[in-house]
Amino acid sequence: MSKKALITLPIPDANYNYVNEALTREQIQNSIQSIEDSLFLLKTMQESITSKSIKRHQFLLMGMKHV
Repeated sequence: MSKKALITLPIPDANYNYVNEALTREQIQNSIQSIEDSLFLLKTMQESITSKSIKRHQFLLMGMKHV
């Protein structure tokens, strides 16, 4: 898995700065989207591994003698 670059938020000015707030908001939104993408990828991988494991187990059971 690739290593993510750390993004630090800028230190707020004493006076209100609309541009700085917009950049901070955008960085936070991008970070949250990145986390959501990573979670979706992990969930997809986990479901795939479980599915493959069940299929392998079913295949192994097909050769068993049933009593």
